[in-house]
Amino acid sequence: MELKVALDTMWVLVTAMLVFFMNLGFAMVEAGFARMKNCVNILSKNFIVFAVSSLGFLALGWGLMFGDGNAFVGLKGLFFAGGLDNSPATGLAYQGVYSAISWTGVPLWAKFFFQLVFCGTAATIVSGVVAERIKYKSFIFFTFIMTMFIYPVIGHWIWGGGWLAQKGMFDFAGSTVVHSVGGWAALSGVLILGPRFGKYHNGNINPIPGHNLSLATLGTFVLWFGWFGFNPGSTMAADPLAISHIAVTTNTAAAAAVMSSTIISWMLLGKPDLGMTLNGCLAGLVAITAPCAFVSVGSSILIGLIAGILVVLAVIGFDRIRIDDPVGALSVHLVNGIFGTLCIGIFAQDKITGVATGNGLLFGGGTKLLLAQFTGVVSTAAYTFIVSLLTWAVLKATLGIRVSLQEEIEGLDIGEHGNSAYPEFLGRKPAYSFLGTKNG
Repeated sequence: MELKVALDTMWVLVTAMLVFFMNLGFAMVEAGFARMKNCVNILSKNFIVFAVSSLGFLALGWGLMFGDGNAFVGLKGLFFAGGLDNSPATGLAYQGVYSAISWTGVPLWAKFFFQLVFCGTAATIVSGVVAERIKYKSFIFFTFIMTMFIYPVIGHWIWGGGWLAQKGMFDFAGSTVVHSVGGWAALSGVLILGPRFGKYHNGNINPIPGHNLSLATLGTFVLWFGWFGFNPGSTMAADPLAISHIAVTTNTAAAAAVMSSTIISWMLLGKPDLGMTLNGCLAGLVAITAPCAFVSVGSSILIGLIAGILVVLAVIGFDRIRIDDPVGALSVHLVNGIFGTLCIGIFAQDKITGVATGNGLLFGGGTKLLLAQFTGVVSTAAYTFIVSLLTWAVLKATLGIRVSLQEEIEGLDIGEHGNSAYPEFLGRKPAYSFLGTKNG
């Protein structure tokens, strides 16, 4: 048993480190899809968001998510992971499935760190959607609220033995808990924030291209790599069968989505758009995150193909209804987070990796599982969107959430940070040198 504890603990920590590494990928993708004049701001937000998440989740988030309580929220050991370890065991227990093979030996702090990096991922999704016009301090305040009061509550409902888990909802690695929560929080923010200056004018949609597709491509590779910690790591145990199966379904869905997003963008736009291809990859990864342990490799191909089409149509659709998302994060994380969650109710095959879920519609399972998944999608949307909308509204009335028009035109790098990622190109000196002495 000591060897199993050691192996499980190492697996949990190593995969958590892979998920942490995804912060680099998100920073690169978002910076690449944004304009040169906002690059420092993008990088700074993506860097500080994990620090804020770490403190917020430790201070209160973990307790609300996994503290012993009721079907809606944890109530004991709320502050700084105090009290008994009331988190689920390992492996299947994290999915609300308790079995004889579940093992409780992984230490509390290993489980905490694994959950923390997921919390940080949900928070960083918001950054891309509100990019190029959000006030830095307001983003920081929202992240604290999200990591302490929004993400943990949904996490408790689904992964902490809450009411959605009791209803039979499954979300293996977080299509809803992580990606949809981040998407709904971001959507509420962008509706209050409004589009970037010049994006929509006289009824026209004006493209605002990013400044560095090389950076965005490298970031997508980092995220694809990190997802092999995200999904296989959610076994929370060194289970060879499950890890192997999940790694293949994860990769196959991403590959299929790359192809379908490239083809559909080629058909609709006349050229194979690299940005759409990159987001197609991410869409496939998001869509397979919930069902990766419950579906066959063949089903993962179909899920990826659909996800790649959905992301292209969603990017175009959000633009047409004047929702300005500079990086396409709503199309990737929200739309395909919903789709991936519902895929369990459609494609799941009972005990494909030893997990008893009940079959999806395509395998004669009826509508019970799909209804449970749909209930999870709707309830997550209602709670996350409403609480986030209220938070953004309070921030708008107090700190303000949008930079001035002049700041937005000149770039947030100078206005918010007094710095520039490319001073030699912009012909500007940063306000302060590296040593902290004022220039000029």
